[in-house]
Amino acid sequence: MRQWLKRIVIGIGLSLGLPTIAVWVLWIPSAQEPAYVFAGAWGETGTGPRQFRDPTGIAVSADEVFVSDARNARIQVFDYRGRFLRQIDGEANTEAELGRPMNLSIHRDELYVADYWNDRVQIYGLDGTYRRSIGRSGTQPGAFDSPGGVAVNANGDLFVADFYNQRVQHLRADGQYIEHWGTSRAVGVRAGEFNYPTDVAIDAEGQLLVADGYNDRIQMFDASGSFLRKWGGPFGMNIFGPFRGWFATVTSVAVGPQGNVFVADFYNDRVQKFDREGRFLTSFGESGTGDGQFSYITAVAVAPDGTVFASDLGNNRVLYFVPPEQTH
Repeated sequence: MRQWLKRIVIGIGLSLGLPTIAVWVLWIPSAQEPAYVFAGAWGETGTGPRQFRDPTGIAVSADEVFVSDARNARIQVFDYRGRFLRQIDGEANTEAELGRPMNLSIHRDELYVADYWNDRVQIYGLDGTYRRSIGRSGTQPGAFDSPGGVAVNANGDLFVADFYNQRVQHLRADGQYIEHWGTSRAVGVRAGEFNYPTDVAIDAEGQLLVADGYNDRIQMFDASGSFLRKWGGPFGMNIFGPFRGWFATVTSVAVGPQGNVFVADFYNDRVQKFDREGRFLTSFGESGTGDGQFSYITAVAVAPDGTVFASDLGNNRVLYFVPPEQTH
């Protein structure tokens, strides 16, 4: 009787243990680099300068940090150490007005803002001067339903994460429709399909990276629009988790100066870093309210010197981290 029970216990252990080991070996990679080091933070809840209500997007120029202060309907601008410089909020009841600014992008001397409530991309000079708007509400080509992010390639073409339309649109600089990825208004998990895309980025080779939000993955396309790869959990197939290389809702994607990919992992309260092939390199951040901790990270951006800035939604602040070699 005891021998029989022993065999059953061993059998159950093997049936559960071997798949667990396989998953660990195949889909939970080891870190290839040390974690970045927390270097500082700024912000608190409120409506004044250096105060936020839901900081949601972030972008960096050579010497300034632009933060989407979503519920305050403005962009706040800081130097790299958090000193307030100015704000951009547009003129009320005009095309320049911001509704709910989301992820941001900088191209040359212009700031591109995905305006979630106004279903358009707002474009300003870096000094805050209004330039133009692109898009309108709807499901037609060139129209948006709550855009979450925008990126611009070397030619000035726009790529927009069209959140509720379940697609990424490619437009000319003047807003003329070119093409899109995904099936409009349809959720999907296969390559080239989306489940509420939240953000986009363009790398130095013109390749498109998409934060496929609720599919818990990154998708990558080449400069001609062909699918290249996807990653995030087993097979990049909407399997979420807290492990290295897995995501629990992706809210932002950015490309660093060396071509590496940085991802805001919303519910896991961390930034994950990958190489351009999607191989996991390192991660940093954890849940909480202290130094280097997040309460729902929403966006990530990388400065030319490698400093990583991230918006902390629940704590209403911005955190920044530096590569470990800069601390020596």
